[in-house]
Amino acid sequence: MSGCLDAAQCPQCECVDLREKRNAIASVCGGFLFFTGWWIIIDAAVMYPDQKDLVHAYHTCGVLSTLAVFMINAVSNGMVSGDGYGDSCIGQTGARIWLFVGFILAFGSLIASMWIMFGEYVATQYEHPWPELPCFYKMR
Repeated sequence: MSGCLDAAQCPQCECVDLREKRNAIASVCGGFLFFTGWWIIIDAAVMYPDQKDLVHAYHTCGVLSTLAVFMINAVSNGMVSGDGYGDSCIGQTGARIWLFVGFILAFGSLIASMWIMFGEYVATQYEHPWPELPCFYKMR
C-alpha cells in the first residue's frame, strides 16, 4: 500500500522550475507559520487579559518551542554527520547533543501544549472557547 502512488506523475510546468528553490519556499512557508502562531497567541493574550480566561504561564510552551526551533536550525547537516569544513567549537558530538536537546524541547512543548489544552480547557467548561486554541496553535 505504501507504493501505490509511486507511479503517479504530476504534469510539470516548463516555465517555472521550483526544484532549485525548494529550500527558499520551505523557509518562507515555515516563517509564515511561525509568524501566524505568534500572531494568534498575542491576539488571545490581548483579547483575554484575565488570568481566569488565559493563564499567562501557558505562554511558556510557545517560548520553549521557539527556542527549540532556533536550536535545531543552528546545527547544519555537515556538523551532525562530521562533514563540516573545519572544527567547530562543540564538535560533532556536541552538535548531536545540541540537536537532541532541541528536539526534546520541541516535542516536550508540543506535549505540554496538548496537555494544557485538553486538561485545562476541554475537560472543564469555560465561558470563552477561544483562549484554549492559541496555546495549541502556537505549537504546530
